[in-house]
Amino acid sequence: MTLVLFLGVLLLGILIGIPVAFSLLLSAMVLMAYLDLFSADILAQALVNGVDSFPLLAIPFFLIAGEVMASGGLARRIVTLASSLLGHRKGGLGYVVIFTSVLLAGLSGSAVADAAALSSMLFPMMAKANYPHGRSAGLLASGGIIAPVIPPSLPLILIGVAGNISIAKLFVAGLVPGLMMGVVLVVVWSLLVRKEDLPVQEPASGAERFDALKGAFFALLLPVIIIGGIRTGIFTPTEAAVVAAVYAIFISSVIYREMTWRSLYEVLVRASRATGMVMFLVGCAMVAAWVVTVAQIPQQLVLLLGPLVDNPRLLMAVIMLIVFFVGMVMDLGPSVLILAPLFMPVIKEAGIEPVYFGVMFIINASIGLITPPVGNVLNVVCGVSSVSMTEAVKGVYPFVLAYLALLAVFVAFPNVIIIPMQLLIG
Repeated sequence: MTLVLFLGVLLLGILIGIPVAFSLLLSAMVLMAYLDLFSADILAQALVNGVDSFPLLAIPFFLIAGEVMASGGLARRIVTLASSLLGHRKGGLGYVVIFTSVLLAGLSGSAVADAAALSSMLFPMMAKANYPHGRSAGLLASGGIIAPVIPPSLPLILIGVAGNISIAKLFVAGLVPGLMMGVVLVVVWSLLVRKEDLPVQEPASGAERFDALKGAFFALLLPVIIIGGIRTGIFTPTEAAVVAAVYAIFISSVIYREMTWRSLYEVLVRASRATGMVMFLVGCAMVAAWVVTVAQIPQQLVLLLGPLVDNPRLLMAVIMLIVFFVGMVMDLGPSVLILAPLFMPVIKEAGIEPVYFGVMFIINASIGLITPPVGNVLNVVCGVSSVSMTEAVKGVYPFVLAYLALLAVFVAFPNVIIIPMQLLIG
């Protein structure tokens, strides 16, 4: 009864248009009242304690780093580098999108930010070269969702906090599947453009490529510093966020000289607003998680999925189906904060590696960002590129199917994620 009550109030609130954070808070309050535990003091204390977490400090600093990347010249230089290396191939701008998406994923950690930045820079070039608009938008959106998987990733931080999973291990574990997502896009794009009559630009000279590499060098160092620092134990993921923000500001203002005091102020304002929204959502989710624990809803879920506990792969397949359908109608952050605490007891009972589950959850929920009816990242790309949603959906579906096939491979062969993580962590 408690599970039905909690989910019923939550879904009803979302369906009638109440923001997800307030829907979570409302469902928690209703459940507290049902359990005869309602207290404004407890509610306020749980809300404050929900965001009183050291790992969550990484969020504002990674947001600052991502904003600086977009406005301080880092993203543009990476696009220039990718274009000099791959632009001469048939369908070369598509490969530029993929290559840049993977590189930017190691800078921002935000799917929406990456997709918006890439669309504003590359879609006009693709449209001018007569690339199909829907397919171009689909590729841009599909490339954008690599960002939540490759560190520094804000969703990986959220699931680390919500599921009590090592964020450092999540960061390391996200590298290989994130790169594999890029490889899958390359394969699908190469198949799609084989019979297309697309213009091919002149190959860049060696000097032009060297200049592009030299220009992007300091931008390319950022993910190396983050992963290298975490891997060697020089700093924690939270400290890495501070390093990333300071480094990005330094490079943009001192080396590239594109960041002014005014633009820095605007970056800080945007990052502050985004941080406020994320933190309030986290606080409300932690209140709901506390009430859910008190109501023993995770134990009910364990009993419900109990027959599958002895078959971890089948259990993962069922959970991934649930996450996929939820991801189609709910944004990535709320999906993580609502579902991860519910599934963690089941995962532990089945003996599934929590880090593997965390990465799988983020990959799956990220696919939901480019699938209708909501598809936030796809919507962003459509807005920036002025492509209709119908056209974009037709263009994105080959990439969605390819991502789902890759997800199925990860379900069938968990060691594809687990073994590289163990080797990289040492």
